[in-house]
Amino acid sequence: MSNAINWFELPAVNFKRAVKFYGDILGQELQLMDNEQMQMAFFPTSDKGVGGCLTYGNGNKPNSEGALVYLNGGDNLEQYLSKVETAGGKIIMEKTSIGENGYMGLFLDSEGNRVALHSMN
Repeated sequence: MSNAINWFELPAVNFKRAVKFYGDILGQELQLMDNEQMQMAFFPTSDKGVGGCLTYGNGNKPNSEGALVYLNGGDNLEQYLSKVETAGGKIIMEKTSIGENGYMGLFLDSEGNRVALHSMN
């Protein structure tokens, strides 16, 4: 097993708003897919990276407690964190050093999910 995590899903109550939120902060379009059970919007990933998506219609509900997903903050997570509030989210922890493990920041997305960003710089 090369990674403990290989997939994540962030639920949305307003799918269109959530897709716009993450597209705005990441500066990339999410790939959309609809099926009979739910709508999905896939986060950008490489073939070897951990994948994930936004979901709507599968019964899951956004949550600000519990499991915490860390998104890749690239070279400097501030590039994404600085867009959170303009896009409709709320910063709950500014960029913070975690020592030799780099930096993290926390936010609530447009749906109420607590999400983190991580970068080495």
